[in-house]
Parts: sequence; structure tokens; C-alpha cells
Amino acid sequence: MDEIHLSGMVFYGRHGALPEERALGQRFIIDLVLWLDLAPAGRSDRLADTVNYARAYEVVRQVLEGPAKHLLESVAEAVAQRLLAEEPKLTGVRVAVTKPGVPIPGALSGVRVQIERWRPANGSSSVGQG
Repeated sequence: MDEIHLSGMVFYGRHGALPEERALGQRFIIDLVLWLDLAPAGRSDRLADTVNYARAYEVVRQVLEGPAKHLLESVAEAVAQRLLAEEPKLTGVRVAVTKPGVPIPGALSGVRVQIERWRPANGSSSVGQG
């Protein structure tokens, strides 16, 4: 399967389990892998035959800058569900959410949650786990 990577997207959000995290907010770093067949776009050189990267970025931005969630897992799931719902050419997605400013006492550069979600082979709109 072919891949499109959107790497190192940085957004400011208010996600976290602690009230201080939700009140103050912080940076989140998002990496995406979008799986789809890129052969049609490679042959045609038409945007209509692939996924619009700018639209994928905007979906991620809306989730990250939108309503606060307690868990990184929930943030990642929301991104995956929105992308698969809005981009019918996608076969699957990998969403990695990194939180650099984790409130853990100790030396730590951040916490990263990574999920994969796949469109069922029958083409239905429900999304399964990878």
C-alpha cells in the first residue's frame, strides 16, 4: 500500500487529565501516515485522484485546537475517525500524538500515543482497528 506522510505538525491545545493542562494548554506534535492507492494520481497528475494534504492538515488542526479531551488516545482516535470519514480514498491511517510537556516527575522528552485504523475491506463506513 502506498503512503503519504505528514510529519511534525505542531498545534496548541488544551488536552490533558489535569485541570492545569486544560486551563493553560500546551504544544502537541502530530505525525500522520495516510494509506491509499497513489497509482491513479501518479498517472493522472490530478489532485482529485489523491488525498488533499492541506485538507488532512486542516482536519488535524480542528481536532487539536477544538474541544479539550482528557486522553491522548481520544485525540488520536478523533483524528483517525474524521480523516477516514472525510477522505473516502483512504484505506487506513496511522496517527501519532506526542505531548512534549508531560506532567511526570522525571527526565522525559514526552509521551507519544500511536494508533492505526483501517477501513473495512467491504467498503462500509465503519472503521476497524489495525
